[in-house]
Amino acid sequence: MAAPDFDYENFAQNLAAQAQELVPQDFNDNQKQYVINTLGNFAMLSGQTLAQDPNLNFNTDQAITITQIIAEWSFHKSVDLIRSGIPQQYWDPVMQKIAYTIFEIAKQTFSQGLPHDKILELIEHHVKKAYTEAITELKDKGAIDEGLMEYAASQSNMDRMAQEMQQGGQPGAPMPEAGGSMPAVPNSSGGVDFPKVDSKVLKLATVAMLFKKMNQNKVQTILNKFDPEDAQTVIKYMKVPDLAQRVGTANALRCLQEIKTNLPKNTELTPNHVILRLKKIASKYSSKEIDTILIRERIGVKRLVFNAIEGKYYDKVPPKVASIVATHLSDSV
Repeated sequence: MAAPDFDYENFAQNLAAQAQELVPQDFNDNQKQYVINTLGNFAMLSGQTLAQDPNLNFNTDQAITITQIIAEWSFHKSVDLIRSGIPQQYWDPVMQKIAYTIFEIAKQTFSQGLPHDKILELIEHHVKKAYTEAITELKDKGAIDEGLMEYAASQSNMDRMAQEMQQGGQPGAPMPEAGGSMPAVPNSSGGVDFPKVDSKVLKLATVAMLFKKMNQNKVQTILNKFDPEDAQTVIKYMKVPDLAQRVGTANALRCLQEIKTNLPKNTELTPNHVILRLKKIASKYSSKEIDTILIRERIGVKRLVFNAIEGKYYDKVPPKVASIVATHLSDSV
């Protein structure tokens, strides 16, 4: 047994339980349950293999880290799939391809003893590649059209969190400093030693994790809005080579959710606001003129507009996309 001390069942259950608090609030019950179940199932399967496969030679901490990485990407990419609008019957094959890719790349990179940051970089590259290949295959066999494929490919829950943080300016309300040490790596029992989730240091470290993945010019623009002392702390954490490992997947997800909760709400992206905008645009034209305006638009856009005229929201289109459509139509007519 490769990692006999790894209690993978309890660890996977804990990750799935934490995910319940992190799933986007605009998801319906079925969508929320899919994200939770997918994360839990893949964490359980990978943990079991790492703990029991005699051909693998990872220690308990390595097994925990690999399982956390699979759980994190399972969370983000299942959210991306749901937001993409791809029919649910195609979600599982896409997620299976991603989970298999992560597991194989993690095995290779950990076996080679690569630096942790390099491992995460390679895994991220191959996750994005596997996701793109999977949805391209769906398009090639006629399951989805090219427009839906392109929209699905543009989804990135990680980037979305960074964008929301940029719009909010600073990561949450000021909180008491919780000491100067960074959070520790996962321990052998499957738990994680870290400061309380509401600690400012952990939030700033999580922000630094996101910033390391972003265009550095954009990062500087955002940091200019921070308190100078906080900005310097974030810059310091961005230079920590094993930052992601020290923060831990579960901790980062929980921090991001708390940061998101504290951001100001954008009322322009609510379904009711979009309906009102579209109705106002449509009220200036006759039914025939509206048909002419929409003649080259995709079916989803047409349904969005016609539903809005009737005072209803077409929930297959995310509010953010619907708002962009409303702006496009306003500029076009």
